[in-house]
Amino acid sequence: MKETKRLCLAQQSNDPATTGDTSRRRKVRPKLSSKSIIVRASKTKRRSASTSSSSSSLLVDLPIENPRILSFDFYQIDALDLAPLLLGKYLKRDDVVLRITEVEAYRPNDSACHGRFGVTARTAPVFGDGGNAYVYLCYGLHMMLNIVADKKDNGAAVLIRSCSPVNGLKTIQQRRGLETDKPVLLTGPGKVGQALGISTEWSNHPLYEPGGLELIDGPRPEKIVVGPRVGINYALPEHVNALWRFAIADTPWVSSPRNTLRPPHDPSVENE
Repeated sequence: MKETKRLCLAQQSNDPATTGDTSRRRKVRPKLSSKSIIVRASKTKRRSASTSSSSSSLLVDLPIENPRILSFDFYQIDALDLAPLLLGKYLKRDDVVLRITEVEAYRPNDSACHGRFGVTARTAPVFGDGGNAYVYLCYGLHMMLNIVADKKDNGAAVLIRSCSPVNGLKTIQQRRGLETDKPVLLTGPGKVGQALGISTEWSNHPLYEPGGLELIDGPRPEKIVVGPRVGINYALPEHVNALWRFAIADTPWVSSPRNTLRPPHDPSVENE
């Protein structure tokens, strides 16, 4: 099946129900402060006189009613199907809320996936339950947030490449060490991890449970674009060229390169 057809099927299908079998949920998580979600991101009080006026413009209500955490069942599908469904969803930790704008799928038997090494101390979390976080350190500097996909032991995940800020801009700027509200703040997987303030200790954390890091439902974007993944030249040609990178169209909150992204129906980007 052409990847663009798979994408169309994923877009046409309804999101999985937000209530799942809690008996299958893993309880392994780091000792973290737990703040319950199911909250509406709202305009917040200024923390200090130094809070910029630009930050308040980003502190808007989530454009959905009754924000809710996505269930365990939402993640129990192929990473290639899960990836586009994550666009437009919200990551929340403490006062920070980010809207996911760009992702990449990594699948079993994928020469670019960490699962290709089998189960090791580093890769074990990617073989965990779908819906858990998998965080790894890249180049000794960047914390890369992945969302484990599919059933346990499959070794698949979706990398969160870029986000846009919804709430907690001041906290994001402090964590990033960058006082701007421009896309450079969150366009790149290492920037997302830094903005959320996470480390590898967050691996195995269940995103489908309240407390810590959560994934909240959000409206599906009207248009998306697809293209090959970034920085995987070590992989086999069929995986280097696979159109497994997905982003919201018409948003500046997408990482480089942007010129390889096209609408999924564009014949110039269809797989042969």
